[in-house]
Amino acid sequence: MGKTNRKTEPRILEDQREAAAIAETNAQIALPHSVVKSTYKTKYKERAIAAGLRGKASKRSNGDWLSRQMAELVLDKREKLVVSSLVALCEANGLAGIEDRWPNRNKGWEGRLRMTACLVLRKLVADNGRLLLPDGTSREAPVEFVVRNETR
Repeated sequence: MGKTNRKTEPRILEDQREAAAIAETNAQIALPHSVVKSTYKTKYKERAIAAGLRGKASKRSNGDWLSRQMAELVLDKREKLVVSSLVALCEANGLAGIEDRWPNRNKGWEGRLRMTACLVLRKLVADNGRLLLPDGTSREAPVEFVVRNETR
């Protein structure tokens, strides 16, 4: 086995994490009775790999601008949902009470909550032209995102 040094070790660890993310995504694709069809999950994974996006979160969403923003804002370092962050983001954009609105807490509830909130936020953000953040700042939505998602 070849020698590793301080420069190559982080890359090796990153590659191992990416391989684990792909393996976990493949296992999720194979699960029966999922809310999201396996054909979509496969497309999400393939798009993320083609775009060079690393990590599990990029492979379980459509990869558009809002999905990437939400991943950055509501997932922790282990790519797990921080519910309080999602609630705050939704409230900042006029979508209050998501936990009461979608109370299902069966297996996989965090992913369903994030996915459903993202679907509703998509129209709100597109119509507003920006994603409002809980701290009072905002991020301007790209024109392509707005055109594709605005309410007509």
